[in-house]
Amino acid sequence: MASAFDISSLKARAEAAISIARQVGQEAAVFRAEALPDMLGIENKGLQDFVTVADRRAELAIRTTLFQEFRQDSFMGEEGGGHEGAGVGEGGTWVVDPIDGTTNFIRGFRHWGVSIAFVAGDRILIGVIYDAAQDRVFHAIHGQGAFKEGTPIAAAKTSDPSHAIAILGHSRRTDFEDYLTVSRKLYERGIDYRRMGAAAIGLVRVAEGISDLYYERHLSAWDMLAGMLIAAEAGAAVSIPPLEKLLRQGGPVMACSPQLADEFAFLLEIEDFSAAAS
Repeated sequence: MASAFDISSLKARAEAAISIARQVGQEAAVFRAEALPDMLGIENKGLQDFVTVADRRAELAIRTTLFQEFRQDSFMGEEGGGHEGAGVGEGGTWVVDPIDGTTNFIRGFRHWGVSIAFVAGDRILIGVIYDAAQDRVFHAIHGQGAFKEGTPIAAAKTSDPSHAIAILGHSRRTDFEDYLTVSRKLYERGIDYRRMGAAAIGLVRVAEGISDLYYERHLSAWDMLAGMLIAAEAGAAVSIPPLEKLLRQGGPVMACSPQLADEFAFLLEIEDFSAAAS
């Protein structure tokens, strides 16, 4: 790891990300609670893909705060797209989804959150997620474990698939028949499953031991990177393509309870998982 990102440097970044994630998450929750439906400023960007006033406000607040404190870093956000700032190679890059689970947020489902990752080189170094349903912040620093409000968390020790719960993600970017195939294979193994509509929240559910699997065939980098690091640091078995590929075009994601890794190995055959989050 470059000297610019020693543990004290990473802790400073993590603390800043935790603070701003909590702030914008709570502000978004208040905004949603107080806004009338016609005040949400919804613009349809396509099926299941919406942007709101709250998204833009949250991303602007996150970007402004992080740039003020870490001027050498760059920024990649879902709403702004692309890179801003110093650029990869000079500093690290913040990869941000200001509201993951936007459709849930719009309609009043409680499963949404704020996802902030910090990456450099080929590693995810920091992951921070504000979970609106619990009003809690999860975070991890590479090699330092995973935490929920400062308390260590760990993936479940489930070993019997009939006792397992899986969370699946799906978007219209992928074939629905593939989703049905995965659902059927889980059913045949006696594994119950859910669909939440927010990848970041699904991944922290694996990290804290509530769920035994999160799988989605394609996600953008800002949807998955923070959650993948938190899950990995909590002891989950995780698989993603190389970071450079994810930043460019997204890809599949899998995180599961370690003792069920063999049970879920069939998922690795569906897409090209050629690198793990380590």
